[in-house]
Amino acid sequence: MSDTPKFEVIDRRKIKAEEENETSHAEASASATPAEQPAASGGPRLVVNDAPRETAAKEAAPEPTSAAQETELPPPPTAEESSKQKAAYDASSQRLEELIRAQNPGAGAPPPVTFDALVQQFYISAMIQMGAGTQEGQHPRVDILGARNTIDLLAVLSEKTKGNLTEAEDRMLQSVLFDVRMAFLELTSMISMQAMQPPIPPPAGKK
Repeated sequence: MSDTPKFEVIDRRKIKAEEENETSHAEASASATPAEQPAASGGPRLVVNDAPRETAAKEAAPEPTSAAQETELPPPPTAEESSKQKAAYDASSQRLEELIRAQNPGAGAPPPVTFDALVQQFYISAMIQMGAGTQEGQHPRVDILGARNTIDLLAVLSEKTKGNLTEAEDRMLQSVLFDVRMAFLELTSMISMQAMQPPIPPPAGKK
């Protein structure tokens, strides 16, 4: 006879009466002391330790993933697809340049797109969102939340490009980030002071 324990597959789809009887029997057994508990019918019972099972469940459980990992992303384009798309983009851009020069013969070639131009674009956007560039006599339109988002994007750019920039590029990026953060602090300080000021009372005789 083999020493391997035999496991019996139990059909749990039983009638209601049998389930109630088993529940009552289990409750009585749980309340009894080990000496008072009756032996299970059908021979000795196999006692399973729950601790290893919990440990195995924890090991089998997948590690938490970030929101980006949970999102199912499409497969990246192949090298051939990227090359064809880049060639089509360059050709389309060249046709656009020819149309612009035909309408404006004196227009020069556009400046090349560089990392400095990218940082300056973020800088200009943040300053405009904080009211810079407002024409004289007009009330500045401030998008303080949009400015904060642009500044945070600059911070992300600084973090993700760390170690990949030249000394001049990094110095320029850190200077721009410092300037826009300083402007943000000054603007939010002014907003806080205006919010704390009491309302101006109406002139005498008016409500």
